[in-house]
Amino acid sequence: MSRATVYFGSPRQARLDWRETLPAKLDLILERLHLRDRVKDELVVIKMHTGNNVGYSTVHPVFVRRVVQAVKEGGGKPFIADVSWDVAGAETRGYTPEVVGCPIYPAAGPQERYYYAHTRPYKNIREWKVAGLIEEATFLINLAHAKGHPSCGYGGAIKNLALGCMVAETRSAMHDVCHFDPYWFPEKCPEPALRQKIIESCPHGALVQDKERPDHLHLHVDNCNQCGRCLQVAPPGSLKIDPVNFASFQEACAISASIVMSTFAPGKAVHIVLATHMTPVCDCFGFTGMPILPDAGIFGSDDLVAVDQAVLDATARTPLIEENVPTSMEVHTREGHPLAWLHGPYKNPYLVTQYAEALGVGTRQYELVDVLPVETFVRAPLPYVSASGQ
Repeated sequence: MSRATVYFGSPRQARLDWRETLPAKLDLILERLHLRDRVKDELVVIKMHTGNNVGYSTVHPVFVRRVVQAVKEGGGKPFIADVSWDVAGAETRGYTPEVVGCPIYPAAGPQERYYYAHTRPYKNIREWKVAGLIEEATFLINLAHAKGHPSCGYGGAIKNLALGCMVAETRSAMHDVCHFDPYWFPEKCPEPALRQKIIESCPHGALVQDKERPDHLHLHVDNCNQCGRCLQVAPPGSLKIDPVNFASFQEACAISASIVMSTFAPGKAVHIVLATHMTPVCDCFGFTGMPILPDAGIFGSDDLVAVDQAVLDATARTPLIEENVPTSMEVHTREGHPLAWLHGPYKNPYLVTQYAEALGVGTRQYELVDVLPVETFVRAPLPYVSASGQ
């Protein structure tokens, strides 16, 4: 399989000059992607997450406006799309048509009733409902922010499409795939008192009594870091903390992204990931905490899989900033990607790129091209000048 090209801009700079900062490097990435040459007369949807509440780590309007301006210069008609309730308050976080330079619309309408259904059975899901404005656009700019994620370890370009381009009903069903494969076997633990002990053994509140079946336990996958404390209390065979319950969400994300991409003609999509201020959880939580990984820069490619693979590889080489991890969370393993240290080994962030590659969405093989390498200056010592000038 041939390698994809991923263009990269480092967060570092040599000179105190704006032309070496990330917005300027985004401009260079857009040039290398030939965006202006590709969008003439296209209806261009810029899919991004506008966040909600008081979050401020989503893609900054400065970057958004530069993308919008490039589309306009190329003769395209841009608009931004996101889920309805986030768009409804986007102006409180700095996203307005006046600031970013184009309209901002709810992707599936204000009530999320505007969609196109695609049939592809997977576990509890039969239909995948793609937001109408996504499917009717003729060119896609996937503008994503990299961060941690409690369901899968990492959220980037694939997740931006997989969840943000589907209606709420489908997004909910995608999260429910984690419960399709059984993990609780009530006949092995009939005693209510023992079930309560299992619940209390989890310091993260991941296990609770099922609302509909009192003799069942329900696993909140988002909360679980697979520490195994519950298994030390549960009777043998009553509870499984199984990789399949965690990997299912990542496979669903890959399927969802593949369906979204199938609505665009070949060559009619670019993917950009801003890997700065990467927080432990998704921006949909509505707040911004301290970054838990050093800034990695900005990445752009025509290949959806390659761009996420490049971000993951770059962040895999950096340490988890453990002093910034919320005190309610813990690091109990230091194996694999740093995000898996925090969210658990079964939330391997690379799984989504593996699933997506297997579906033919893109390739994990890539060449990383730095659009403006950071110069290393060699400083010579100053010569000694005597007071007499001799």
